Amino acid sequence: MQAVLFDLDNCLSAADEIGADLFEPAFVAIRAASRQSHSERALAAAFADIWRHALDWVAAEHHFTPAMREAAWTQLSQLQVTTPMYGYDDLHLLAQVPAARFLVTSGFHRLQESKIRALGISDHFKGIYIDAIDAADRIGKRGIFKQIMSSHDLAPADVWVVGDNPESELAAAQSLGLRSVQMLRTGVPRSDCAKHHVSGLGELIELIESTMRA
Repeated sequence: MQAVLFDLDNCLSAADEIGADLFEPAFVAIRAASRQSHSERALAAAFADIWRHALDWVAAEHHFTPAMREAAWTQLSQLQVTTPMYGYDDLHLLAQVPAARFLVTSGFHRLQESKIRALGISDHFKGIYIDAIDAADRIGKRGIFKQIMSSHDLAPADVWVVGDNPESELAAAQSLGLRSVQMLRTGVPRSDCAKHHVSGLGELIELIESTMRA
């Protein structure tokens, strides 16, 4: 069996599709908690990264003070999407990916679960896993990948990992010897961490089919 492990944000759906207004209260709280420890330029860089990375990574990368991290955590952990989402224009091709499909997404459990519900894509996956940063027993994407491989008796050569983030799913794939594919959606910088690069689901399908034929 071939399996494809998909990331969600900036892979199947733009992270900012939910709208900047949803995150604005968190940004206001972080700015207030910083007490001018971070410049506006530094805060803008951190806020930009929140659209591409989980909060724990952003807080460490941008040296959030404990107060800033607590303010961000309090706000973001309570967010959820309550309006429909549509994903990228090629999302309808997801059902045509010729392999068992799994979704593995990182972030706060409540928010990621609400995105999946708003997109209405659950039926396209054999399994859905949320790498929840607010879970007490978090094992991370690498741990989830290993769990999926063990549960479904998958060898590394049978597994494709598709995502945008070289510090997250692509690094986990590389460490486990899995087939890594970076999805180069608009605004995603290309990384050598991935073995393959595609611009959308159509190219991904062609890549998998050509590999299977070979």
